[in-house]
Amino acid sequence: MTTKQASHTHTPAPLKSFPAPKQLATVTDLTPQEVQAVTEAVNPLIADAFALYVKTKNFHWHLAGSHFRDYHLLFDEQADAILSSIDTLAERVRRIGGTTIRSISHIGQLQTIQDDNDDFVSASEMVKRLLEDNALMAQMQRAAITVCDQHRDSVTSNVLQEILDETERRKWFLFEVAQGLSNTD
Repeated sequence: MTTKQASHTHTPAPLKSFPAPKQLATVTDLTPQEVQAVTEAVNPLIADAFALYVKTKNFHWHLAGSHFRDYHLLFDEQADAILSSIDTLAERVRRIGGTTIRSISHIGQLQTIQDDNDDFVSASEMVKRLLEDNALMAQMQRAAITVCDQHRDSVTSNVLQEILDETERRKWFLFEVAQGLSNTD
């Protein structure tokens, strides 16, 4: 039995997050340019958080090896932390008058974290990939903090600093695990 997949002949137009429709344009003392800059810095972080969450859960579900229990629990804990950052960031964008992620395709348009659809990934490779992706997230979070600071949005900057601290914690744990990778497969 074969399944025919629907084919789409056009590429959807990029979704915009600024300016917000009048009904969603939360009043703020930030200028429209400041809101746009912060929105455009934060929304890709939200998209990447969704992508990294799914990748981390993928590895949590498809793990094999001698350190199964430890990594299974670690990946689950890390996925939970990533997921909790999404709502916080999305609501910050809304509070300043921007709009945020609307769909899976919107995530796909903004994400820089690559999906991982491999049939099998060794535990050591999972750790390496997650370490690299979390390092990329930290780099992008730092850049977004700079944008927020340059555009008078200290509150979003502070939120991002807290999320960056969580990202650095994940990096630290993955780095330490990576020190003994020869013992994991």
